[in-house]
Amino acid sequence: MKKIMKPFLLLFLLSPLSALADGEGVYRGLSNFTKILDLIERNYVEEVDPEELTSSAIDGMIKTLDPYSAYMSPERYKELEIGTSGEFGGVGMEVAVENGIISVITPIEGSPAANAGIKPGDQILAIDGQSTKGMALYDAVKMLRGPKGSKVKITLRREGEDSLREIQLTRDIVHIESVKFKLLDDGIGYIKVSQFQENVSKDLKESLSQLETNKGVKLKGLILDLRNNPGGLLDEAIEITDEFIDEGLIVSVKGRFPGETKEYYATKGAIRDYPLVVIVNKGSASASEVVAEALQDSKRAKILGTKTFGKGSVQTIIRLDDGSGLKLTTAKFYAPSGRSISEIGVIPDIIVEEDGILDNQLERAIEFLKFSNLNNSVPKGLETPFL
Repeated sequence: MKKIMKPFLLLFLLSPLSALADGEGVYRGLSNFTKILDLIERNYVEEVDPEELTSSAIDGMIKTLDPYSAYMSPERYKELEIGTSGEFGGVGMEVAVENGIISVITPIEGSPAANAGIKPGDQILAIDGQSTKGMALYDAVKMLRGPKGSKVKITLRREGEDSLREIQLTRDIVHIESVKFKLLDDGIGYIKVSQFQENVSKDLKESLSQLETNKGVKLKGLILDLRNNPGGLLDEAIEITDEFIDEGLIVSVKGRFPGETKEYYATKGAIRDYPLVVIVNKGSASASEVVAEALQDSKRAKILGTKTFGKGSVQTIIRLDDGSGLKLTTAKFYAPSGRSISEIGVIPDIIVEEDGILDNQLERAIEFLKFSNLNNSVPKGLETPFL
């Protein structure tokens, strides 16, 4: 089994260099902030909570950065821990702020949101009648989560539709099963990775081993399904990619300052060298895009489906002394080719739109692998397009 050094994320904000770069401007701003806070407390028409004012000021400051950085009150920080535990009560969808609007990255398979037909890209305009315009992401998440059996109504706008959708969801316990696998006909393996949680690379290796030894059938190809996978841990994405390539750059992580670039390379060793197709869609984001882009750039796999979400950045979580936290974008991903996937996404080699009824993307992937084992011929309609 191949071993790989686990990557680490530098806490760039702890460096004193940035703090000293413009010390006078910082102190001037803090002085003004203190004066304004005092004036509001003593003169505003109604009594205000100084702690709430300070928290709102921090929120406003961080909102000027990017959609993924956020300040988390102690309560919000606990919500984050719940969300990464693999099980929680809610409707089951990953959301983000996109162009100032709360948008669905992906519904979690088998969740109330997925069963109700919610799709990646749907915009959430209201929750229980309350507009989400200007709403902090974690406030939206808090409203969507809740005990099993409780109900929540959301108002959605879907691209291409004139009218809005109102959907009532019944919350449930949402379980995140990161890896599922099965053996398809003609010796083709299928692995679905739903999220890059801790130990997902270990689960994938075990799934591969079972597929490779199943009933003595030689595996003739593999489909790696990353659709609606919102990402997760970078080290897990690197280890999974390393299972399929044994040389070359997997991803570069570049921070703000010189010397804050970290490159991760494949390690030598036995690899799975059978034909590989990776399926992606708009719900594939972050770590999913790292895997797809690395396998595409190395020409190890064909990428099939639709353009991915385009979240190519690293967030570092810093817990503060009072139990609150800061989620701060500290670096960006760069593909082996050198390009950033931020706001662009991964463009598939084989574009196959979802038809909403049958899983035509999976069928096309199977078809491609079948023909790739026959004199390397490719069926009409599956040729790699010029990009």
